[in-house]
Amino acid sequence: MSKAYFDYAGKRLLQAIVVILLSYVFTFVVVSILPGDPITNVLNNPQNGFTPDEIKEIIAAQGLDKPIPLQLWKAFSGFVTGDLGLSMRTNRPVATLIGEVLPSTLVLASAGLAVALFLAAIIAYGTQFLPRRFGQGLLRGFPSLFLSVPNFVIALVLIHLFGFQLGVFRVIEPDSFWATLFAAIALGIPISAQIAEVLIANLDHESGQDYAAVARARGLGQMRLFVMHLLKPSSLPVITVVALTIGELLGGSLITETVFGRNGLGSLVQRSVSTQDLPVLQAVVSLAAVVFVVVNLIADLTYPLLDPRVKLVGGQARRPTTTDDSSHSISKAVTP
Repeated sequence: MSKAYFDYAGKRLLQAIVVILLSYVFTFVVVSILPGDPITNVLNNPQNGFTPDEIKEIIAAQGLDKPIPLQLWKAFSGFVTGDLGLSMRTNRPVATLIGEVLPSTLVLASAGLAVALFLAAIIAYGTQFLPRRFGQGLLRGFPSLFLSVPNFVIALVLIHLFGFQLGVFRVIEPDSFWATLFAAIALGIPISAQIAEVLIANLDHESGQDYAAVARARGLGQMRLFVMHLLKPSSLPVITVVALTIGELLGGSLITETVFGRNGLGSLVQRSVSTQDLPVLQAVVSLAAVVFVVVNLIADLTYPLLDPRVKLVGGQARRPTTTDDSSHSISKAVTP
């Protein structure tokens, strides 16, 4: 790896750390400093049954009687070391509560991403192979259709059709294979729309380049042209799109888990919202921000390694001009 790449990686890593820091501070401000003091409101709620002495002990244990900067430093120090505090509802460590439900959410999110990539690949590649009269125009309309339908509507339709009508899976067993598969389908369909749109646009762009015309003139078959020359440059931008959809993937997982009745982060957030369990909410939001930033950082660091056309100048990634790009692609196409 060149020095330019390490400069670029160091700059992006520093930016990621700053974003994570600012996101945690913003979350802390929203949860802890806004007027109304929601934590004290929860403690003073007669339904929770706390006595005045117990409230004072809890406030002292949580450090809520200290100045705001000290509260922020204590909370952030704990977050960095994995100490996310105690749940106000169960008095259990927040890290333990999240660790119990996180595997279910990771399985659903991973399966949803796999479904999204699979659907996007079928739609995008079908627009290049199928004749227009056999549905190419219909395939190009699928992303808009998928994007216009919320995932909870898709989830309800799948549950009604495959759960109640066809009996493929039992609703009371949300963690079974088939229930997880259909939950992943409900999650992946809207996300596949954005990936498919980018993939279709890049395939259309690459198909119209000079090197593609040269390759066709040399008698290169459509499948060979697609695999050897069009697939890789068209798929590279998908890395960026997938990284940007991680936030939507996590948010969609929470909604889908609630609809399918899965015990994941979605159910934990739902319970925390209903009981105003703010330490849990703050931890979940902060972790989601960290995941989003880290995934985008990985995508930014991977892209220059996969695309030789990317130039690293002064710690920035820059694509070459269209003329240089076309010249490089033509030379690649005419190479036996």
